Amino acid sequence: MLFNSLTFVVFFSIVLVLHYLPFSWRQKKINLLVASYLFYAAWNPPFVILLWISTVVDWYVAKAIHREQRQHQRRLLLFLSIAVNLGILGYFKYGGFLLDNWVALMGTLGIPWQAAGWSIVLPVGISFYTFQTMAYSLDVYLRRAEPAESVLDFSLFVTFFPQLVAGPIVRPTHLIPQFAEPVTANRQQLLWGLALMTLGLFEKIVVADGALAPAAEAVFGSGKAVTMVDAWLGTLAFSGQIFSDFAGYSTTAIGVALCLGFSLPNNFNYPYASLGFSDFWRRWHISLSTWLRDYLYVPLGGNRKGNGRTYVNLMVTMLLGGLWHGASWTFVVWGGLHGVYLTAERFLRGRFKGARVAQTVLFKFGLALLTYFLVNITWVFFRSPDFPTAWRMIRSMVGATSGGAVVLPAVYVAQVVIVIAGILAVHWFMRERVLEEVVARTRWWVVSTVWAAMLFAIIVTQGSGNAFIYFQF
Repeated sequence: MLFNSLTFVVFFSIVLVLHYLPFSWRQKKINLLVASYLFYAAWNPPFVILLWISTVVDWYVAKAIHREQRQHQRRLLLFLSIAVNLGILGYFKYGGFLLDNWVALMGTLGIPWQAAGWSIVLPVGISFYTFQTMAYSLDVYLRRAEPAESVLDFSLFVTFFPQLVAGPIVRPTHLIPQFAEPVTANRQQLLWGLALMTLGLFEKIVVADGALAPAAEAVFGSGKAVTMVDAWLGTLAFSGQIFSDFAGYSTTAIGVALCLGFSLPNNFNYPYASLGFSDFWRRWHISLSTWLRDYLYVPLGGNRKGNGRTYVNLMVTMLLGGLWHGASWTFVVWGGLHGVYLTAERFLRGRFKGARVAQTVLFKFGLALLTYFLVNITWVFFRSPDFPTAWRMIRSMVGATSGGAVVLPAVYVAQVVIVIAGILAVHWFMRERVLEEVVARTRWWVVSTVWAAMLFAIIVTQGSGNAFIYFQF
């Protein structure tokens, strides 16, 4: 079920009505749990079984880890949880990828190998809820949290429909305590939740799908070399599309949860105004970057074992982060490039720490432009379906091709230039600001006008109800 569909409007209206009827708190949580299963089953009902498996395994394993005092047994129990979760994720998401690479390796060695066709359907959102349930077992093992007291609360944590299929990846210590006592949204929370839903859907429907997706698709789907200008415009269009699509989902999810009285963590903080790549990952997909930091980078040693080990840890973390996004070597390259950027940044900051020039406005502005430029290079590999497409795009972007085709009509060019300029301007203006504070300082009639304009744009924009990009991850 898509947020940007009439089906969801009806579904959410029913959920809201049930949540505010005078039922017991337990009954309301049961209603939310059933609604979450229905929300997920709208894609493929049998895959609800995977949610049940993750719920049952991690519920009992965490309880056993908490009771167990012997460290060896606790490790075995944690291994069981990780093996089940990563086993399910690996089978459905990476089985075909591993099989194809095995066949390619055998062919390279001159060994003929015929493999059966792999036609497994990828369950929507499996990477998100797998990481979320693993965090629960890991937190209990690391004694950061105690197991949930109620299986109903834990089940709702695993399946809470606003963020189930595309995040934010919520920590158990953030969400489970919210289920302990009855909560409903007050008037201000309800209005703010509806406003966030409007903003998120505007980003998705109007900006991502309406204004930017056509140009990105025309360039990356052309199948041939394009002009340098079109290559850059297509890449810039995708940079805005991927942000508006994913941030749009996260914003909508936060708004939906807030309408019910629950809070979800912010997942984006104007990343295209980042001053460097560590700053970028503090602003982009925050729930994933902090997950990777806390459960992968820090356990590997973080920055506690010297510069050499730190660089290795950064590369491993980003390579696996790239693979998390998709079962393709293009995603691994995307993650690897970010790993190279982070290690180079750390090296240079160590060499030029305290330099006065780094404190000037001109330097910061230049660093922000350089960061955005290099991030766009990585987006080429993220968007391209294969390496031939990626290399063709890179060559076009650096002017290494001759006779490139013009694929973007003037209207697409104008849309990309205006929308991307607007996105960058908003990110730079909001870099050190908080949306709630800006809205609070703005006159009510201005806020109302902007809200009405976004609603109008959502309604009149003609679209096909495209799924959110991150559903595939």
